[in-house]
Amino acid sequence: MTSMPSLKVALPDGRSYPIFIGSGVLDQAELLAPFCTGKQFCIVTNTTVAALYEQRVRDLLRRIRPDAHVSVVHLPDGESYKTLETLSKIFDTLLQERHNRKTTLIALGGGVVGDMAGFAAATYQRGVDFVQVPTTLLSQVDSSVGGKTGVNHPLGKNMIGAFYQPRAVLIDTDVLQTLPDRELAAGLAEVIKYGLIADEEFFVWLEANINALNSRDTDALTYAIRRSCEIKADVVGQDEFEGGIRAILNLGHTYGHAIETEMGYGTWLHGEAVAAGMVMACELSVDLGWLPQDILERATRLIAKARLPVAPPKQMTAESFLAHMAVDKKVLDGSIRLVLLQGCGKAVVTSDYDPNALQSQLQRL
Repeated sequence: MTSMPSLKVALPDGRSYPIFIGSGVLDQAELLAPFCTGKQFCIVTNTTVAALYEQRVRDLLRRIRPDAHVSVVHLPDGESYKTLETLSKIFDTLLQERHNRKTTLIALGGGVVGDMAGFAAATYQRGVDFVQVPTTLLSQVDSSVGGKTGVNHPLGKNMIGAFYQPRAVLIDTDVLQTLPDRELAAGLAEVIKYGLIADEEFFVWLEANINALNSRDTDALTYAIRRSCEIKADVVGQDEFEGGIRAILNLGHTYGHAIETEMGYGTWLHGEAVAAGMVMACELSVDLGWLPQDILERATRLIAKARLPVAPPKQMTAESFLAHMAVDKKVLDGSIRLVLLQGCGKAVVTSDYDPNALQSQLQRL
């Protein structure tokens, strides 16, 4: 029941925060207590996660503050509900139950819950504290760390939001045992991403341990989560507001967001779309002569072994990809910036590539 030593996201102005990773973290009041400065709390969760973990978090808060005033918001489950309309449910509860600036929001759920609770925290009374308690692999290794919050718009994914950091991230590895297989696989897409963009040794480890990860081996999952968080924390510490290097974390995402938007949010899980997008980014990197063919083959093989798609949906066309990629957040001065690879563990964010190569790739679909 003890957590591993915490990691830290190092930020200026006293905004650094810990990431606690381990078995039983969700029951360790001493980890959460330093971040509960008031007695008002609002747990933001979804209908699926609430049945599993809401009472445990309520109990945890009351152990920390016997006089705690705990509100709960149950959001509908799914990416399709990551909207301004759904976001208002959080504000409705906060206002109806008279939460003040000392309130703390607890984001209990996957990436959708974390992004929406974080955005609510960033904007309610111009900013209140929040803590991330991610319950999916994808949110544990990616969206809960780094302070990206927001909602989707019908014309583009995550186009409305704010950079707003949590006070702490509590990652309990035990919760992954209740995660559906498809959600586990979606999280592995982001884990594989870290090896491809920043750590060839980790990529080799993933190749050797993918079966253990698929079968939810606790030690393998814990190491994969920790290494992923280490890489992300390091990148975010260098570039909090994505003015430069942080954009490498979006390998496959420009393609992937196009898939999600075209297919309808939630039809393809985020990790599934990113998986196909990473293969496409590797393919373009090979076409440009930047990446050896064998890295593309190894990446494709590993993604397939993680039970993820390695190609976009058949109904996607060059025109639909380009239409959505043109409104991606990484577009700069009309040029589509992409995260591409110059080797395993060597990512680059660039619009300085032959646009004909991208056209040629998409025309092959």
